[in-house]
Formats: sequence, C-alpha cells, structure tokens
Amino acid sequence: PLDVELSDIAHGLARVARWNGQTQGDYPFSVAQHSVLVLEIFRALNPNATAREALFALLHDAPEYVMGDIISPFKAAMGGNYKEVENRLLGAVHLHFALNATAPTTIQRQIKRADREAAYHEAVHLAGFEVGEARKFFGEPTLAAFDLERFDELIRPWPTREAHDRFVDAVDMLATDIHTQS
Repeated sequence: PLDVELSDIAHGLARVARWNGQTQGDYPFSVAQHSVLVLEIFRALNPNATAREALFALLHDAPEYVMGDIISPFKAAMGGNYKEVENRLLGAVHLHFALNATAPTTIQRQIKRADREAAYHEAVHLAGFEVGEARKFFGEPTLAAFDLERFDELIRPWPTREAHDRFVDAVDMLATDIHTQS
C-alpha cells in the first residue's frame, strides 16, 4: 500500500486500452474510462451505495495499471498464480485508499454486474459486436444505455489526459465523500 500512488494508477489506466485497442473512435477506450463507466453503472444500479462501495467499484481494475488488461478467459487459461497476484495488488490499492483489502461479497457481486453491463455496452457501441453476440458473452443488461445519465459522453473514447483527469477527479470526489461521511 505504501508504494501505491493515485497518479501512477491514473497514468497507467489512462494508457491501457480495453479490447486490445480494437475499438471505434479517435482514441482507444482506456481502462480509466471503463472504470468511470463502471462507477456510473454501479451507482445507477445501486442508488443507495455508500461512497466507500462506489470507490471499490471505481478501483475494480486498478491492478491493470501494473499488469495490463487481459481478458478473463485468458487469465483463467494462464492458470498459475496470476489471479492471486492481481488480488494481492488490488488489496494493496484498497488499503492505500483506506478501504478493506477485500470488498464485501455483496459489493463484489454488484461490481461484477456493473462491469459486465459496461462490457456489454462497450462491445456493442465500440468493439463491433452484434447485440446477440454481446448478450451471449455478457448477458442482457438491466440498464439500457438511454437510462444512464450522460451515456453518450461516457462511451465516447476520451483522450488520454481526459481519461486520467476524470479518473483522478472521481477518486478525489469519493474520497472527500468518505471523509465527510466518517
């Protein structure tokens, strides 16, 4: 946790492309932007979530600032201790931000749901998937794009600096909310 820095996380995630860069738009769709999208979907699906719970959602892919973005099926095929290392790094990130090393199981499930819904929308709107194909891989989203405030802004790939800054702003806002709730 002592070696974790928000600036490093934001810098790395803003430069790691989701979908191996195989997306539409002038810029790659970064993991930093994906994290902000997951946060917004998480909040829409869980309107009573606390700032701490929302911060867990925002940081769900934080280890990728070190490890890169590897799709889940490939992680499973790699075997070994990849997932263990990823989870240890995520725990260190959580501790750095004064969260428990592991999110409560209920919150983990809610984050996974938001993550799958984000992946569905990214697949359809950015990665060239047909709707049926995206449903097969990610399930039917419960939150339609038009039900998510500012969806068009959230799904349009951002330049690196914008992704970095929006990620940092989201962390700072949640950290402030946590501090005022304590």
